Amino acid sequence: MSIELTMLIWSAVLALAYVIVQSTAYRLDYGVRYAGSQRDNERSPNKWAARGERALRNFLETYGIFIALAVATELSGRSDGLTQWGTQIWFWARGAYLPAYFIDVPLMRSAFWMVSLIGLVLIFVGVAF
Repeated sequence: MSIELTMLIWSAVLALAYVIVQSTAYRLDYGVRYAGSQRDNERSPNKWAARGERALRNFLETYGIFIALAVATELSGRSDGLTQWGTQIWFWARGAYLPAYFIDVPLMRSAFWMVSLIGLVLIFVGVAF
């Protein structure tokens, strides 16, 4: 199995980690009973639940792009050093992004986001050219 396909499969675990962190922070803030309701008249979340929601939303904004590029690489047979490095860079940067969102060290979260973007660019260049 190619590195790109392997990272694509493991990215599903990464996506699940984001969902688990977000939903856990939400339930800790609002309570299990409210989380299981229709959530009418929802108040503003505390900072942890808000960070979990923003981290998940940010992940999902680039996840579709990663999936498309990884699948395109696999289907085209264009796997090379750029796509392999790009896939791994994206995966590990997105993995580091989640705790960085909660640690709150200035610019660390943005740095991981930028590194993950570089990973996507590498995959695109490798598969497109």
